[in-house]
Amino acid sequence: MPRGKLRIYLGAAPGVGKTYAMLNEGWRRKQRGVDVVVGFLETHGRPNTADQLRELEVIPRQHITYRGKQFQEMDLNAILARKPEQALVDELAHTNVGGSTNPKRWMDVQKLLDAGIDVISTLNIQHLESLNDVVRQITGIAQHETIPDTVVRQADQIELVDMTPEALRRRMAHGNIYPAEKLDTALSNYFRVGNLAALRELALLWVADRVEEALSSYMSDHGIKETWETRERVVVALTGAASGEQLIRRGARMAARTKGDLLGVHIKEGDGLQRQPLQYLERQRQLLNELGGTYHEILSVDPAEALVEFCENNKATRLVLGSSHRSRLNELMHGSIINKVIRNAPDVDIHIISVEKGSSQSGAPSRLWGSYRVVFSKRRLLIGWILVLPSLLFLALIMLGFARDQGLAPYLLIYLLAVVLISAIGGALPGLTSVAGSCVLVSVLITGHFIARHSLLDMDMATVASFALISVVLVFFVHLAAKTAESGIRSSNEAEALSRMTTQMLRQDNPLAKLLEELKERFALDSISIFDTSEKGRYNLIASFGDSPPLTPGDAKGVIKLPSNTVVAFNSAKGLEADDQRLMQAFCSHLCLAVDTLHLKEEKAQAEASLASDALRTALLAAVSHDLRTPLATIKTSADGLLQPDSKLTKEEVKELLMTIDREADRLNSLVANLLDASRLQTGVLNVTLQEVGLDEIVPAALAGIQERGRRLLVKVPEDLPRIKTDPVLLERAVVNIVDNAIAYSNVGASVRIEAGVVETLEGGFAEASRVDYARSAWTAPMSVKTSVDLRIIDTGPGIQRLDQDRVFSPFERLGNVPMGNGLGEDGQTGGGLGLGLAVAKGFVEAVGAKLSLEDTPGGGCVMIISLPIAKDNTPVTPGNTADPITEGHHSSGR
Repeated sequence: MPRGKLRIYLGAAPGVGKTYAMLNEGWRRKQRGVDVVVGFLETHGRPNTADQLRELEVIPRQHITYRGKQFQEMDLNAILARKPEQALVDELAHTNVGGSTNPKRWMDVQKLLDAGIDVISTLNIQHLESLNDVVRQITGIAQHETIPDTVVRQADQIELVDMTPEALRRRMAHGNIYPAEKLDTALSNYFRVGNLAALRELALLWVADRVEEALSSYMSDHGIKETWETRERVVVALTGAASGEQLIRRGARMAARTKGDLLGVHIKEGDGLQRQPLQYLERQRQLLNELGGTYHEILSVDPAEALVEFCENNKATRLVLGSSHRSRLNELMHGSIINKVIRNAPDVDIHIISVEKGSSQSGAPSRLWGSYRVVFSKRRLLIGWILVLPSLLFLALIMLGFARDQGLAPYLLIYLLAVVLISAIGGALPGLTSVAGSCVLVSVLITGHFIARHSLLDMDMATVASFALISVVLVFFVHLAAKTAESGIRSSNEAEALSRMTTQMLRQDNPLAKLLEELKERFALDSISIFDTSEKGRYNLIASFGDSPPLTPGDAKGVIKLPSNTVVAFNSAKGLEADDQRLMQAFCSHLCLAVDTLHLKEEKAQAEASLASDALRTALLAAVSHDLRTPLATIKTSADGLLQPDSKLTKEEVKELLMTIDREADRLNSLVANLLDASRLQTGVLNVTLQEVGLDEIVPAALAGIQERGRRLLVKVPEDLPRIKTDPVLLERAVVNIVDNAIAYSNVGASVRIEAGVVETLEGGFAEASRVDYARSAWTAPMSVKTSVDLRIIDTGPGIQRLDQDRVFSPFERLGNVPMGNGLGEDGQTGGGLGLGLAVAKGFVEAVGAKLSLEDTPGGGCVMIISLPIAKDNTPVTPGNTADPITEGHHSSGR
């Protein structure tokens, strides 16, 4: 069965006409004879939208009961059973209510598509997952209903329903979107002109990217390789030279004039050889990011070919290159990259930018000499030079002794082995010296008639020339192989060192000290310090290591400046060689990342503290404006009724008013107590006094006030339980909040159970687990049994979904609704509370060294478990003196 096709009407904001367009399209298709049904339609009370329904068939909605309330959702099974050709499904990003077939409506749509049903749907740009944070910054509203971008991008058609901000606001002012009482709020908040303009630009750009993807796919499918200039893309080629910044700025100006994209690319040579440091690349990468561009690196042995291929793959329209200042000899031997690019990229406009002489040099050595310069240790060089003289003496002896009658070739071949050996040990210079010395020596012997006759002179000289040519070629190849091997070993060691640094960064919260220690040991430094630079140019010491570390960069013998205004200063008696300086740069980039991470963590902590303070202030304002005013108003009304001089209240009515005042005063007291408790927990001024106490003393005191309110509680707390170590006052407050919450969400007339018992868990080589869980794994030694007293508060309410179980302990969270007729809110108060009850309870429980967890009640409901440490220490257990827990059975009293 072929998969159905998905068409999405995308809008920048509510009210632009997505649902209107969807219904019109459905009606047009019905007029053409297509079997179309409306799977789900949300008109939001807009009569013009409802009128577009016409005679389209509507699938009845599914009615779902969730937490005591009725909800209506799309009936997926009914649509599948009806099996139309096309279905209209409104609001693709909608979150289904609990109990639905799928948690998200777009998942329902996927089921319809899999069944071969075409779907037309609607979506606002703010619901795209990738734009969620951007939309929040623009509108100040976090969108909780989101849809993955990949789902939307897989749609067969995406049509933008566009409208200018002014037109949308006029439509709203005419009452076509929201009722009159909501107009002022909407126009002055979400539907401001600036918000709508930004959302519209987001929608246009996102759709443009989607069109670009479709165009690229079309060109690839049809084998079109030339560039279609539908959008300007400026590519800047970076060699690592100082002139790269000039090229980037010129390319950025080109891209800005045409509203195009800016791309920087650096081609790394892939011959396996170690290069000199390209110290400007990191700064150029940062500059590209600041100018809105992107940085790319490619590994290739042919830079010109790789550059042309990159331009073709990215549909580049312009390529910016820096002028070359290489010598004619260098260009003659290695060719011109610029000329090769011009020949192979006819569809790209190539701009050659003149740069200052010297600024185009990347700091890497010239290719002619750089590939063959000496890289060997002094000891190897010394041995190579020492072997040159004995080898020449050996050649002279064998030539004088045997070469007069037999010719030169056999003995020169023997000496060729000596040349290869010298080159492998000491490198090219000793090898070339031995070749030159041998040629001179043999020539002297020949011309002096010591080893050859006149008739063989020309032949002998030709043999010497051939020997010299072959020797030079061999010397360079041997040197190149030795250098490649040396470079590979060095790269391996450097990679290992960098890997250790990366591992330390991942494992430690503050790795700066360890990284500085690693640098000191790796490069034999005396001391090292790292600074950041303030806006006023002052250096602030972040961390240091070693004896007498530099207090300012001016006190150090070596200084390395990094991006993000970071400076590394060090002292070293020996100094650093060129290779060590290059590796030092790589290490210091890790230091820079560690500093940035440290700053980000500090900013995150400050932001979290600020958000927590803002949340508390918001809750306090809400409490004053509503939650606190409600009981005060009730108390005021009841008191006024009692104080009326002409009131003719009966004793029962007077008693009822007095009970109302008492109940509301208790409610007000509880609300204020929770606010104060939350404030104490946040500011860290909670005083905890631990003492040995029995749980059977704490629970009755906590439940006394609750039982007075006529609530049914089934309490089972044995008196012989081990004594626990806790703060009885804080624990009592926590129990009160949890029991009040359980009562609030229990079914009307149901009881809440409070039970306690001893629970044993095993601790050892594994994470803490119950003895039954642990028995399924291998035994390890030593282990210990951890014994705790668990207090369980069990209700029979609607329970808490797994996705919400972490949120339930967050401050100011109110999940679900209190069952009708129960009369209590989350904080144990009539009509709802602040959402602080469980948050305060968890804070108190953790403050006394206990643990609060949540489980589902079999058959429905929720179990809150407080695990309390007993006053005695744990008893060690080993496999030799412990019975098999599976055959013994898991024993936990009170569970």
